[in-house]
Amino acid sequence: MNTPQIACIVGTDTDVGKTMVMAGLLRAFAAAKVKVCGIKAVQTGCFRDESGLLRAPDLAVYADAAPHTPCMAPGAFEPPCSPHLAATLSGEQPLDVATLASQIRSNAPATGLTLVEGSGGLLVPLNRNETMLDLLQALSAQVVLVVANRLGAINHALLSIEALRSRGVPLTGVIFTQPRPPSGHALDGRIQADNSEAIARLGKVRVLAEIPHDRGLTSTDKEERDRAFDSLAARLAETATLLASAGIDPPGNTELTDFDRRHIWHPYTSALAPLPVWEAARTRGNTIFLRDGTPLVDGMASWWAAIHGYNHPKLVAALHEQGDRMPHVMFGGLTHAPAVTLAEKLLDLAPASLQHVFFADSGSVAVEVALKMALQYFHAAGKPQKTCFLTPRGGYHGDTLGAMSVCDPVNGMHSLFRNMLPQQIFAPRPECPFHAPYEPESLDKLATILRQSADSIAAVVLEPIVQGAGGMRFYHPEYLRQLRALCNEHDVLLVLDEIATGFGRTGKMFACEWAGIEPDILCVGKALTGGVMTLAATLTTTGVAHGISGNGGVLMHGPTFMGNPLACAVAGTSLDLLVDSPWQERIHRMERNMQENLAGCRDMQGVEDLRVLGGIGVVAMQRPVNVPRLQEFFVRQCGVWIRPFARLIYIMPPYTITGEELQRLTHSMTRAIQERIWE
Repeated sequence: MNTPQIACIVGTDTDVGKTMVMAGLLRAFAAAKVKVCGIKAVQTGCFRDESGLLRAPDLAVYADAAPHTPCMAPGAFEPPCSPHLAATLSGEQPLDVATLASQIRSNAPATGLTLVEGSGGLLVPLNRNETMLDLLQALSAQVVLVVANRLGAINHALLSIEALRSRGVPLTGVIFTQPRPPSGHALDGRIQADNSEAIARLGKVRVLAEIPHDRGLTSTDKEERDRAFDSLAARLAETATLLASAGIDPPGNTELTDFDRRHIWHPYTSALAPLPVWEAARTRGNTIFLRDGTPLVDGMASWWAAIHGYNHPKLVAALHEQGDRMPHVMFGGLTHAPAVTLAEKLLDLAPASLQHVFFADSGSVAVEVALKMALQYFHAAGKPQKTCFLTPRGGYHGDTLGAMSVCDPVNGMHSLFRNMLPQQIFAPRPECPFHAPYEPESLDKLATILRQSADSIAAVVLEPIVQGAGGMRFYHPEYLRQLRALCNEHDVLLVLDEIATGFGRTGKMFACEWAGIEPDILCVGKALTGGVMTLAATLTTTGVAHGISGNGGVLMHGPTFMGNPLACAVAGTSLDLLVDSPWQERIHRMERNMQENLAGCRDMQGVEDLRVLGGIGVVAMQRPVNVPRLQEFFVRQCGVWIRPFARLIYIMPPYTITGEELQRLTHSMTRAIQERIWE
């Protein structure tokens, strides 16, 4: 049985614009063809029509804004005063909360969303013992607080916010209104701006919308009223989307999160004292919706993979269409169109020398395959002694054993697994920043190692231009260009891990393009499917592929779900979306935005460095950050999803991020550092 989903529009007082907000939301839902019902919990000041029927004036406004939307008022009285007194003056029993809540639920449709407008402020009495706040608590509904942006707004709003939170009523955010024309006083604008900022900051609440006065809402001319309602609906469209998305799912499931805490291991987390987790219920666009309805602007693109945002209709359609046709078939002895088509698209985008594609399950597996390719290549070439890999410190390539062996030996988990990991050779990290003049000596130590140990080294393995999870450092393209030449000189393969950087993240389709070089082996993943499915690939040259395969050789790897048709179909569609979009313009705009809006962090206390490249923005702190405290701050006070680690507070948003969403992310980072939340 479906439970009605309810959201309440309440005010700090009477005459603050609640009905205007309700009408605008109903209009917005109607335009979006979202099923919704409007309820005025208690209407006083009603009038009788010519037939003697009691009419509620607010319902008339609802009907004007959204003519075909069902609306009702369970409690209606003629006297224009508070509900308890209006009932008494009408000779009726005042409404009790249990009865009123039951009437609202029974009138609310089983599917869709019901909006309930409160009466007066939160503590307006419904009877001798109960107030509107008791009703909100009984309904267990998300609440939007309407604040008239005028003198006294800060005090009224903060008291209301405190009252809601003290009762455990979930507050989605506040909407500021100007229900009356501006007075014309010189301080009007300054007061309104300060009210908004102060309430958001002191109340730790999200501002959903700001509604200016529009005399067209009370005009006698229908066309003028329609224009005003359309304008109002446009300002409330984001709030409507938020309420509709949150209303689809019930409130947070404590049993679910308790079970999770007791039995499920999350990444890099203790089973005894796990880091807190937040229950995600839905996604849409660039937003993650928690189960309680909280919307979070995603600054991580789902660990750098969801480059098109969430629920892109073309990716979802590709998933459904392929699922209906053939969700999976083994790749041994069989092939299929999604895999062949995806391979063609990959080779069209990748450096020209790469002509062979091996599909893998994940980025770590793609790296494992790359290492196997290098070892098998030299074994087939009659150089079986070339069994080591050379890699700069500061790298990260995955969590499987082979991939882990070429991660940074200090922060790459080597201390736990040292006795069972292959022993690789490590050179100093590239100490030549991307935006600074190139320092030739930064490659000296690695060049020396190659000269001395080339006979035992199969390949150099590194992330091009950006060292990702190992520290988010950006190094100079010339380093990569010179390294390519050294590998050629010493008969060593070059393996580039573009799992994090591939498909546009740095401003180039592949980061190696900054140096104008081509690797012998290339690993891709993450953004390959737009974050919808798990899939990766290892690409290599004809020389490597034929070298391994000469004299009957085969590549010794074959995952069960290799070339999964579902994943390949989605990946092919994702690459089409990327190529057909203005992705370079989006990345450059994102880069400029982050450079401007994070610039102030550079001189803040505790900051070691600020780095921005393409769609990556990083603030490196001088010591490790307090991840649980930062996460709580970002979710509850900022409405963003940012997942720091080690000493880094960073973002890698979807390419579809809007300027406003990106500004919210950067503002949240700046606040976290400025207010020392990170400590």
